[in-house]
Amino acid sequence: MTEPTHDEAHGGALGARLNWLRAAVLGANDGIVSTAGLVVGVAGATSDRAALLTAGLAGLLAGSMSMAAGEYVSVSTQRDSEMAALAVEKRELREQPEAELEELTDLLEERGLSRDVAREAAEQLTERDALRAHARVELGIDPDDLTNPWHAAWASFLAFTAGALLPLLAIVLPPSGWRVPVTVVSVVAALVLTGWSSARLGAAAAGRAVVRNVGGGVLAMGVTYGVGVLLGAAGVS
Repeated sequence: MTEPTHDEAHGGALGARLNWLRAAVLGANDGIVSTAGLVVGVAGATSDRAALLTAGLAGLLAGSMSMAAGEYVSVSTQRDSEMAALAVEKRELREQPEAELEELTDLLEERGLSRDVAREAAEQLTERDALRAHARVELGIDPDDLTNPWHAAWASFLAFTAGALLPLLAIVLPPSGWRVPVTVVSVVAALVLTGWSSARLGAAAAGRAVVRNVGGGVLAMGVTYGVGVLLGAAGVS
C-alpha cells in the first residue's frame, strides 16, 4: 500500500499562484481587446494587408512593452517597500527584543490563541528565526519569496503578446471580405474564454463576467471600426 500524499499548495503559495494566473488571464485579455480595436479600426479605413499588419505589429509591441514596463515599475516599488519593512523590523528586533516579543505574543493572541500558548509560541518562533516570524505574522511577508519584478514583467509581456496575436492573425490571414467578420468572431470566442477563466479564478459567477468582457470588447471594436470607416470615407487612409 502506498502512503497518501498531501502536496497541494496552501496559504500564501496558493494565493500567489492564483494572482499570477489572474494576471496572465487579464494580460491576455488586454492584448486581445486593444489589438482587436486597433486592427478593426484600421480595417474600417483601408483593406491594405500591409497597413493592417504594420498597425497590428506596432500595437502588439507597444502594448506588450508598456505592460512589461508598468508591471516592472509596480512590482519593483512593492519589493522596495517589502525590503524596507524587513529592514525596520530587523532593527527593532536588535534594539528592543522584549518589546518585539510582546508584540508577537499579542498578534498570535489576536489570532485565537490563549495568552499562555501565544507567549510560548512567540518564544519558540523567536528562538528559531525572529525576523521570519515577525515578517510572516506581523507584515504578511515571506522573506524567502519576495516579489520579483523581472518575473512580473516577462509574464505581462508574454500574456499580452499571446492575446494580441489572435486578432493580428485573424485580420491579416483571411481574404479581404472576411477579415472583419473572422476577427470579430475570433475575438468574441477568446473573450468568452478569458472572461470565464477570470471569473473561475476569482470564484465569481461566470455569466456576468463573460457578458461584461464580451460587451467591452465588442464596443471597442465597434467604435474603432466606425471611426476607421469615417476616416476612410474622408480620404484620410
